[in-house]
Formats: sequence, C-alpha cells, structure tokens
Amino acid sequence: MYKLFRSKIAIALTLMLLVFFVGVLGYRLIADFSWVESVYMTIITITTVGFAEVRPLDANAQIFTVFLIVSSVFIFGFAISVISEYILSRNSLQLLKKKKVKNKIKSLSNHVVVCGYGRNGKQAAEKLKAYNKPFVVIEKDKELIESHEDEVLFVEGDVNEDEVLLEAGIKRAQYLVAALPDDAVNLFVVLSARQLNENLFVISRASQVTSVKKLEFAGANKVIMPDKIGGDHMASLVVMPDLVTFMDKLSVEGEHTTNLEEVEIEDFQGQLNCNSIRDLDLRRKTGCTIIGYITPNGRYIINPEADLELESKGKVIVLGRPEQIDKLNQMFQLD
Repeated sequence: MYKLFRSKIAIALTLMLLVFFVGVLGYRLIADFSWVESVYMTIITITTVGFAEVRPLDANAQIFTVFLIVSSVFIFGFAISVISEYILSRNSLQLLKKKKVKNKIKSLSNHVVVCGYGRNGKQAAEKLKAYNKPFVVIEKDKELIESHEDEVLFVEGDVNEDEVLLEAGIKRAQYLVAALPDDAVNLFVVLSARQLNENLFVISRASQVTSVKKLEFAGANKVIMPDKIGGDHMASLVVMPDLVTFMDKLSVEGEHTTNLEEVEIEDFQGQLNCNSIRDLDLRRKTGCTIIGYITPNGRYIINPEADLELESKGKVIVLGRPEQIDKLNQMFQLD
C-alpha cells in the first residue's frame, strides 16, 4: 500500500513540476516575458494569489493563463488529495497495527517480558524466538520499534511505569528479563515486577558487582553479568582452548542445530517406566545421553548414576546430535 501511495505522490509531484515548466515556457514564448518575469507570472498564476500581471496580457497570453489556472487547480487538488489520503491511511494503519499487537499480547500467558531491546535484550529475544517461546519486548525508542515491529511484539513506553508493565501482560507472564544497561533502572524494574506478580521468575542484567546483591534482594531470581561472562570465556580460551571450543559447539538454539535438551520427567510418564534413568533407556531408544538431573527442589546432579531414582517433578538434561534430539522430541512428542 505504501508503494502505491509513493507512486501516486511521485506522479503528483511530476505533474506539478510539469505545469510549472509549461507555464514558464508559455509566458516566455507567447507573452515575450523575460525568464524572471515568466517565473513570477507562473508562480502567481498557479498559486492563485491574485497579484497583478507584470504587464497587460494580449489575447493569446490570456487564453494561456486560463489554461494554466485550470490545469494547476486540478493538479494541485490531486496532489493535496493524495497527500491527505496517505497521511490518514498511515495513521489508520498504525492504529490498526497497534490494536492488533495489543490483542496478541492480551492472548498471551506464561510468556516472557523482555525489558529493553539493546544488545542483550535483542540476543535474549533471538534465543526465545529460536525456541518458539512467546515474548513481549518493552522499549521506548520509537525508531528501534519501527525497524523491528514486523519481527517482535513491542510495547512502547518506559519500563519504570507500572501501566507499561501491565500492558505487556506482566501479571500473566512467567518470566521477566531486565536487560537494560543501567543497574538502577533494572533494580526499579525488578521491584515493580515483583510487586505486580509474586510468582514471576525474574532474570536481571548487572554491570557492577555491587549491584548483584541489591538486585537479588529486590527480588531477582538470577543476576547475569555479561561483561564477567565474556571475560571468563576469553580467559578460558587461553587456559583450556579445546574444551571451551567443544562447549561452544554444543548449541541450544535453532531447529536443526540443537545438542542439549531439558525434559521434565512428567513428559515421559504414561509412555514408559520412569522409576530410574536405567528405565528411561534414552541412549538405546534415541541415541541421546543423560548428562544431568535436576531434582524438584532445584539440586543439580552431574552425570547421574543409572539407578538414580527419578521424581515426577524432576528434569533430565540430555545431550545428543541434532538428529538424535529431533528423534527424542518426536518419540515423546516434546515441544
């Protein structure tokens, strides 16, 4: 639609320039005016401002002036109508688009609210998109929103305002990611979000070490320091480069590149015996290997024994090649 309007506007501008040049040439050739006089006469004629002629016009010049006035009135009217239609349509489309986004957000539940679409916020959004996890991004930069609004559900506004958090569906959300570069703003977001939804799992970014305890005290379940993680990663590449490179190959994103999967024991129940890891026998059935177990109370067990007793609220971490992970998902109908 915008391409159609742009072509109409281009036609209108072309016609306006054409009538201007015709007017200048006409007065120059028919009335024998100078170039300056011809431009002056054309301007006052096509704009119908009512100034007096440079000098009296003969019959031919008068007929040409009538033709020029009629032509310019129609052309300028067409231009005004096209521009007005474009502005009104653009406003209407924006309103319809915002209404559509609001309806989509209202339909979400157990989703993720991402605060900020900067470097870290964008990375978080891309990862969530790869896993088909529904999410909403709160951002106040209008230009940034307009450049990505076809890819992401945005709520425009200040994250410090409770109304904006509520518009993003904070009360129905399962997670909140505070990815803003300012620790003080993240702290305020964590406090506000925790007040609005006590069951929310809050993940916050921190730039300063001194901010970690404060964010945790405010209600953040996890606090991430991107700079520290980056520094540790670079140092690890010096100390044990092969191991770190191997770990980097273990991808957890994308449909055809996943190597790790987290599965709840409840997803296996009803399909096979789940008393122990030996009973699951995922290695023989899918090729995947169980490398970790998470107990219902949150305790992590690395490389669990085959006879480890499993609980229905627990989870297993499995490792495999992409085709093995895909087989696991298909066999047990995992999302």
